[in-house]
Amino acid sequence: MREVAQATRARYGDLQAERQIAPHSPDGAAWAKSLISFTGRLHWHCHFMQKLESEPAIEVRNLHRAYDGLRPETIAPGSVEAARLQAWATGTTGFPFVDACMRSLIHTGWINFRMRAMLVAFASYQLWLPWRPTGLHLARLFTDYEPGIHWPQVQMQSGTTGINTIRMYNPVKQGYDQDPTGVFVRRWLPELAELPDHAIHEPWRFSDLRSIASEGYPDRIVDHEAAARAARDKVWGVRRGQSFRRAADAIQDEHGSRKSGMPITGQRGAGQKGTAQKSTGKRAKSAPTSQMKLDL
Repeated sequence: MREVAQATRARYGDLQAERQIAPHSPDGAAWAKSLISFTGRLHWHCHFMQKLESEPAIEVRNLHRAYDGLRPETIAPGSVEAARLQAWATGTTGFPFVDACMRSLIHTGWINFRMRAMLVAFASYQLWLPWRPTGLHLARLFTDYEPGIHWPQVQMQSGTTGINTIRMYNPVKQGYDQDPTGVFVRRWLPELAELPDHAIHEPWRFSDLRSIASEGYPDRIVDHEAAARAARDKVWGVRRGQSFRRAADAIQDEHGSRKSGMPITGQRGAGQKGTAQKSTGKRAKSAPTSQMKLDL
């Protein structure tokens, strides 16, 4: 991490020097902006690592304790939850884009952040599963698994931190948005390869085309829209009230970022001043605890 940070700062200093010679160089300006953004990612990496270091229990219990008991704490063998977990973990939920993402992850060990967030959110809201077993499944698959990043993110996407915006992803809309012609779905779900584009993300709506697909692909495991509405009502029931907000404020004080900007050294060499923005020491404002984003 230190080598990466120092190399980034050194390159940024070189770009600053080059811009003094050619101040209107678009390439130099674009790279400088990218390096600042990259440095911000390095800071967030360490922020989340420190979050787990200061609160190891974030791996095993809800960060905001008001969510205790909201979802099943354990999954009993043979239960509805066990069947849902198995379908989600193996890419057989009947939602093509969700299943394609999971099968791709199983095969490659990696998938991008937005799709990781969707997989966790779908399991937590539409399937109403506890985040611990779903988080363990993903942890075993990710080649880049890092506990300090993974568990705070799993809780964030499951809505149990109390300080982050709740995001409920619509798995069908995500399919249309991210894979409009179904190229990704057809690659990882060969049983749907012959379906036309208009049916690839909602095969249950086109019973006349079901015979085109092989018999191995299941019907959708839940009505995702009704499940999202039910989850929203349950979550709202917890988030109302002053006691919830007081606890959320305490969590923000303890774990929220206080950085007003991400520093990056402006010149190469030791002992020279950089262009860092210093932390103000003031508490950063958190997202309102009542905020909820529905991707419906």
